[in-house]
Amino acid sequence: MPFISRFILLLGALLISACAQQAPAFAPPSERPVSANEKSWPKNHVLGISYHDVEDRDPDQAVVAVRTERLLEQLAWLRENNYTPVTVDQIMAARNGGPELPPRAIMLSFDDGYSSFYTRVLPVLRAYNWHALLAPVGVWIDTPLNQPVDFAGTPRKRSDFLTWEQIREISRSGLVEIAAHTDASHKGVLANPQGNLQPAAATRRYDAATGRYETEAQFQARMRADVAAISEKIRKVTGYKPRVWVWPYGAADGTSLQVVNEQGYQMALTLEDGLDALDNLMSSPRFLVASDPDGEHFANSIVSVQAESPMRVVHVDLDNVYDADPAQQEINLGTLIQRMADMGANTVFLQAFADPVGDGLVHSLYFPNRHLPMRADLFDRVAWQLRTRANVKVFAWMPVLSFALDSKLPRVTRWDPKTATTSIDPDQYKRLSPFDPNVRRIIGEIYEDMARLTSVDGILYHDDAVLSDFEDAGPEALKIYAANGLSGSIATLRDDPAMLQRWTRFKSRYLIDFTHELTAKVRAIRGPQVKTARNIFAEPMLNPESEAWFAQNLDDFLGAYDWTAPMAMPLMEKQSLQKSGPWLETLVATVKSRPGALERTVFELQARDWTKKADADIDGEQLADWMGRLKRQGATSFGYYPDNFLENQPDLKAVRPALSNKWNP
Repeated sequence: MPFISRFILLLGALLISACAQQAPAFAPPSERPVSANEKSWPKNHVLGISYHDVEDRDPDQAVVAVRTERLLEQLAWLRENNYTPVTVDQIMAARNGGPELPPRAIMLSFDDGYSSFYTRVLPVLRAYNWHALLAPVGVWIDTPLNQPVDFAGTPRKRSDFLTWEQIREISRSGLVEIAAHTDASHKGVLANPQGNLQPAAATRRYDAATGRYETEAQFQARMRADVAAISEKIRKVTGYKPRVWVWPYGAADGTSLQVVNEQGYQMALTLEDGLDALDNLMSSPRFLVASDPDGEHFANSIVSVQAESPMRVVHVDLDNVYDADPAQQEINLGTLIQRMADMGANTVFLQAFADPVGDGLVHSLYFPNRHLPMRADLFDRVAWQLRTRANVKVFAWMPVLSFALDSKLPRVTRWDPKTATTSIDPDQYKRLSPFDPNVRRIIGEIYEDMARLTSVDGILYHDDAVLSDFEDAGPEALKIYAANGLSGSIATLRDDPAMLQRWTRFKSRYLIDFTHELTAKVRAIRGPQVKTARNIFAEPMLNPESEAWFAQNLDDFLGAYDWTAPMAMPLMEKQSLQKSGPWLETLVATVKSRPGALERTVFELQARDWTKKADADIDGEQLADWMGRLKRQGATSFGYYPDNFLENQPDLKAVRPALSNKWNP
């Protein structure tokens, strides 16, 4: 049957269903069982749903297309299950204190500007009287009708895309708002010396001829010109300036977001998971309709959109990827990527600093920066390959204080009660003092450089952010204690139990505030979607009084970071193998006693026994047993460190069934 005849029949059936009270194909919410994954819809939240092209048959996944029949089936399911499309006006009104959004509010969006929106989608929207967003790419629509569209380096038929005249007609339908999907930035640009192409609207371009990266000023100027161009094109055609920005490939960037804000945009749409809240409109998640899902898969995805995804982590030393021989380095990288894909992990905590000696002091980094030598420009290459080939999220594992910077910068010093003198503790990390403003500035600039030139989903703050009950005794620290109502004398602080407790709490919060400062710097450049995690030692969790020895507090961490990452390492805490299981169960119980805390905690197990000089690798079966214990106690997010991917340690076959969500949903 010709397409036009089939489409008329399908649309006719849809119109009959919309106008008549026929029995729905799917049971309405009052009649169907509620899935275990389905949560109640939070007030004033929206589910964004992202479509691209719509085809009659053989949907092209290069453009994430769906078949017409599938689109009709999906929209019918949404209607019959009481999902309600809302407009940008409704969202803005609710944000400003106006009428609340309906339960199960959805916002339909169609990216790129395919001609199928005019021929297939718009008639369906009219039949339902449903609203949607259409987000075209400027230069694709500009392409003359007798030339192919340069589709991110691949030529596509011009007839696959709308014309500006069609967009004008669509905008006057009263059902469709035109959003911006960039003018000429829906493509990849060279992102590193190894040749990765990454989203142009979120990447500082690498110039292979000069060996230099685009400066922040150059990147801003490029994006400012792009945003201004697409905004003006849409204004000329529709009569209004667009107010919704749609990130190509869903890749957001904080610097570009500042430019978008300057141009008056009020929403920015990503492809992150989850529902959108009214206070998060400049980082709005959307569900991407991909792989042409049938009704059952589509329904299951929509129902489970609020389900929390457990984090399954492998913590990786980038030192093991690095090799002075580029060919061997690529072999190492390929081995890592294949192992992560085979292991079934969904997150990698990836070392962004070099520590080949293993003393915890950072002398060089794996990304260009202003303050330390670069061992190799490697972090972005590995992170991008992991994200796109192994399909994992990548957190940059970064120190907080242990940088081997200028020796004139103040270090954390310990007060010795026997001699009343101060010195650097030889048994601790050699840390820079966070109480010195120059230290804070320099470390902040290192984090900014990491954010500019790497592609990350989050940051893992290392366990070096600690202060003992005799630290910091430096002059800058003493001044800040005194300025905050504490004594400027360590001896006095320690002699008064009440004062000691106040001092301990002050230091714990001070370190958290410093990491918040670093997070803000990263998000300003990389975008608000960047997540945070921080390692915490087991002792202050199990024995709250020991906060004085670490300046770490479990409740503080749970409130401060997206993920709290306990170092669930029993052998490091001098537990025997026989006692290691009960010890882990106690650790989980400590977190579990706090409502909702397990959902924000990822337990890091040890794959190496650092108390041994030989035969230190922990058996994969033992590691799997620990993971099983965690799961039986209710922990869903966990992982291990380190992963020796070059020598299959821990053993893939032993660990994968316990770690992978694919094996153990």
